[in-house]
Amino acid sequence: MKQRALGLMLALVTCLALAQEGDEEAGEWHFTATLDGKPIGTHRFVVGGTAATRSVDSRALFTVRVLGIPVYRYRHQAEERWAGDCLRELRAETDDDGTRQQIAQRFDGDCPMSFAYWNPRLVKQQRLIDPQTGKVEPVRFEPLPDATLEVRGQPVRARGWRLQAAQQRIRIWYAADSGRWIGLDADTKGDRQLSYRLTSPARSTP
Repeated sequence: MKQRALGLMLALVTCLALAQEGDEEAGEWHFTATLDGKPIGTHRFVVGGTAATRSVDSRALFTVRVLGIPVYRYRHQAEERWAGDCLRELRAETDDDGTRQQIAQRFDGDCPMSFAYWNPRLVKQQRLIDPQTGKVEPVRFEPLPDATLEVRGQPVRARGWRLQAAQQRIRIWYAADSGRWIGLDADTKGDRQLSYRLTSPARSTP
């Protein structure tokens, strides 16, 4: 397996801000990450503040094993600060199997967005901020047919979008009834699939 290619994919699906519109945005979400159906770790998001001044804390911990032996590790944590729909500050630390990277960047001019799956304007964007590098990434969105995903052991009707970036293809899934983000599937090199599934209900934070 080309582990570095997996790292490139993880860079796009980590540091993801999620929530809902209005007063229900604040909350906490836990996802299980799998590679070809095998669990490799978790990704937790804590979203706080108000719609006008949103904060997001994201932490991902992944370990890929072959015959029980760790062959690849990925650690990522990030903090985002938003003003309305505009990303204003991004701080992130990443350890991609021993290759470390840190960024601390402000966005004071335009109104950019990161890979913020909680924001309904996301699917109208043509450029997004890469959360690992802070650089602008050209993207394209296409609607997908409805599908059924297994979430916490139960079938959930989902609506999806295909996100195409320079080197990646990601399918993003939202619950058809509530609009909540419940999962994603990302194709990696070597015909492998990285998936997220919600493993605990989104809950509000005080």
